[in-house]
Amino acid sequence: MPRAVKLPTDIETLQRLVLERTAALQAAQALLLSRQLEIEQLKLQIARLRRLQFGRSSEQLNDQISQLEFKLEELESQEATLRPMTPSAAAPRKKSVRRPLPAHLPRERVVHEPASTCDCPACGGALRVLGEDVAEMLEYVPEHWKVIRHVRPKYSCASCEQIVQAAAPSRPIERGMAGPGLLAHVLVSKYCDHLPLYRQSQIYARAGIELDRSTLAEWVGGASALMQPLIDALGEYVLAAEKLHADDTPVPVLAPGTGKTKQGRLWTYVRDDRASGSTDPPAVLFRYSPDRKGKHPCEHLQHFRGILQADGYAGFNGLYDRPEHPPTEAACWAHARRKFFDLFAATQSPLAQEALQRIGALYAIEEQVRGRTPDERQHVREAQSAPLLADLHQWLLATVRRLSRKSDLAGAIHYALARWEALCRFCHDGRIEIDTDVFDKYLMPILWFSSSLSETRLTGLLVSLPAVQVRCVGRVAARAKRQRSVGTRLRPSRAMHVLCRARSASCSRWPDPSCFHLDATARRPSVPAHGASIEAVRVGSTRTPAA
Repeated sequence: MPRAVKLPTDIETLQRLVLERTAALQAAQALLLSRQLEIEQLKLQIARLRRLQFGRSSEQLNDQISQLEFKLEELESQEATLRPMTPSAAAPRKKSVRRPLPAHLPRERVVHEPASTCDCPACGGALRVLGEDVAEMLEYVPEHWKVIRHVRPKYSCASCEQIVQAAAPSRPIERGMAGPGLLAHVLVSKYCDHLPLYRQSQIYARAGIELDRSTLAEWVGGASALMQPLIDALGEYVLAAEKLHADDTPVPVLAPGTGKTKQGRLWTYVRDDRASGSTDPPAVLFRYSPDRKGKHPCEHLQHFRGILQADGYAGFNGLYDRPEHPPTEAACWAHARRKFFDLFAATQSPLAQEALQRIGALYAIEEQVRGRTPDERQHVREAQSAPLLADLHQWLLATVRRLSRKSDLAGAIHYALARWEALCRFCHDGRIEIDTDVFDKYLMPILWFSSSLSETRLTGLLVSLPAVQVRCVGRVAARAKRQRSVGTRLRPSRAMHVLCRARSASCSRWPDPSCFHLDATARRPSVPAHGASIEAVRVGSTRTPAA
């Protein structure tokens, strides 16, 4: 209870005190209002930038968003310090709806009993239980370290002096002192929370644990080798699809010695057929390259023979023109529409607006068939979309004749006409989507700490850890048995152990350890040499039962 304040008795001093308090209160209220307005403006600006995050110059937008969010945190913290100065009776405050704390967190019950539970403090009568008030408070228990001592007693035979002892348990990294939980924590901290290894080393030192950055780097490389069988199996699953969405996105890569970053490319191949009624879990395969040359997608998809849905990047032409088993090209209407949209946003061209309206009619039909079977989608499209496509084609041909060849609108029309057959292919195949906008749900902001090509590839492997899907665990086990039969050193179960143990350090979508039933007799793989090619696979969060 606050201590009573002794007030002066003369009226003039009281009046002056009231005026001073009133002026201070008004100033605090004005400052609080200005901070609230600035917070709302920052929230709107962040929301606008997030809509553009995967568009042009996305790296600069990520930096802007980070700076704005940092400023927003500072303003909200300052607002919290100012709020207690405002009396509760000054204005009716709207009651906020607080989200309940997660149900999976353990509960610790603390009971606060009154001074006496037998006699009433008012009349001395007997007390009986009426009910209880419960209020929950979220608390954080700091992480703790422990050392697991593996003890192997030795026994000797009294007759023949034969020594009997259990075999030494295998370790995730040979002769390494890190357990699977610690390895998972290091990986998640580095590649999911963007915490560099030298900072982790400093954090661990505060707990009295001396771990050099070089030691942590060796652990990261060893852990990547453990997960390579899982990556290979998931890559096989992605490339076994009948249809793939392909795209690439720029990523900043540190250029040592220059003080700058260079631009690498992250090639993204998505298997996601849920829109056509498939129950197969979605998956995405990331491949890194230092440039955007067309040889990279040709190498990545050299054995793919299905439908490839991509934008108009000329680097994919090598796939469509290869002599043996070329993939079927399916173009993206979102890329064709974007050129008209940019033109309309800049010039308010009525012809560009009409093109947008015609393309929008196709998208309206797609909303009706989303989630249906391929045959149903094909039937509806041929009945409704095909006539609209024919009219749109005639309109484009008639319009481009009236335009200058050098105009931006003519360029947008020529882009669509040059790919017209591939753009219309979705109408006659229910498996194909109208566009490749499926990438928006898989692409994520990526912060690169790498200073070499091999480290960047390693980042590509580990950046997607929290979304690993259990679907292909059986494939990993089968691959382990095949490779073990020819003498390959392989230990996929250790990779699974690392993944499932990282669940508590990352997110609740990690697979349950009980789902894994791999052969524990497989031997551990050797760590690849520095510079080995490591790729990345990320799979959707759809949960499937273990086989």
